[in-house]
Amino acid sequence: MIRTAAITAEQTILHNVPLEQLHGENILWYWVDLDQPTNEESAILQDFFAFHPLAIEDCLQFIQRPKLDYYDNHSFMIIQSINQKTLSPEEIDIFWSSNFIVTFHRRKSAEVDTVWNRLFDAKKIKNLNPVQILYHLLDKVVDRFFPSVYQIEDSLIQLEAEESDQYQADDLFDIRKELLKLRRVIFPMRELLYRVLNSERIQLTKKSKVYFKDIYDHLLMLTEIVESNRELTKDIRDSYLSVNSNRMNSIMMTLTVITTIFMPLTFIAGIYGMNFDHMPELHWQYGYFAVLGLMAGISITMFVFFWKKGWFKQDH
Repeated sequence: MIRTAAITAEQTILHNVPLEQLHGENILWYWVDLDQPTNEESAILQDFFAFHPLAIEDCLQFIQRPKLDYYDNHSFMIIQSINQKTLSPEEIDIFWSSNFIVTFHRRKSAEVDTVWNRLFDAKKIKNLNPVQILYHLLDKVVDRFFPSVYQIEDSLIQLEAEESDQYQADDLFDIRKELLKLRRVIFPMRELLYRVLNSERIQLTKKSKVYFKDIYDHLLMLTEIVESNRELTKDIRDSYLSVNSNRMNSIMMTLTVITTIFMPLTFIAGIYGMNFDHMPELHWQYGYFAVLGLMAGISITMFVFFWKKGWFKQDH
């Protein structure tokens, strides 16, 4: 679907303007949005706008890293939003110059729709220009990062608050995967905004630069949250592994003590289990009770010894 909006010299908005009329003398600037375009609709990037072939190629390829390129008569930017359910990146391609902005996205974009509807609802569009549309698009994309980041942070805090023996390792690793997905989108977007703020090719007024700086600050905040949460997942994982290791050591120590106590008993039982005829104790009237007493004495002595050595004490 192709939709168009044009701002006239009288500061009015014209909707669904045919492409051929966008270059009229009364048009100050225009916005063309290619929303889930067909191959025939995508062809206007070359046939009507004559954008650079490399930029068009980037549009037609699947998921690019956020980038910013400059050409003779326009600039080209790739930004990434995130799918709120899967946290997978979704690409939005933007061409702009002083008198137009063209957006291209193969999937429905809530961010583009929000800015588009805001433009139509605007009663005062004085001084509105393509760079400001670019700002609003970036702002909406970045704003939609926050709910996902905060949701993961809440899940992580809840996981950390649980008792150590209730940790769900699978949940923890799922959170780390989600944080990695966000990191792969947010960090390149931060670098992109840094380039925008420091570019000499993008003419930003002092007032506009303040707004773009605000987006950059939001991205800095998001990167700090993501990194701190990744560190927290690492700490929880180490704590989980440490608790399991201590529990396993305690179990192994208990089994070792039991095995050590039974070793001399097994030795004695093995001796008197041999089928020799001339063993002196075999015909002793009190031999059975004496051996049992000996076994009990050895067991109690070893138990007391291990108790005093602190082998039965567990650190909580």
